[in-house]
Amino acid sequence: MEPKENSQENFSNSAGRTTSDRGPYTGKSAAGATPQKRFLVRRRKVCKFCQEKTDYIDYKDVRLLQQFIPERGKILPRRLSGTCQRHQIMLAEAIKRARHIAFIPYTMD
Repeated sequence: MEPKENSQENFSNSAGRTTSDRGPYTGKSAAGATPQKRFLVRRRKVCKFCQEKTDYIDYKDVRLLQQFIPERGKILPRRLSGTCQRHQIMLAEAIKRARHIAFIPYTMD
């Protein structure tokens, strides 16, 4: 068996496009015509309650709870609000209590 001189032998697939040993043809030149991707470095979100050293999130503090509820009325997840797990659980519980007592509506119009 003879060794391949060119490791990128071209083949035709069913769509008529040329493919190589390294994958399908993408339409980009091998000279690197695509610019390099730049990654945005985001700052790590810090828990607001840990910074203030809050031990208890009061369900009667409607202004504080409204910050974690968007227009739709759902509770913001940890990855968006930046709260730690302990305070997110306390926050969700406080929001649910405030809804039950009608301090906060369940849904927004």
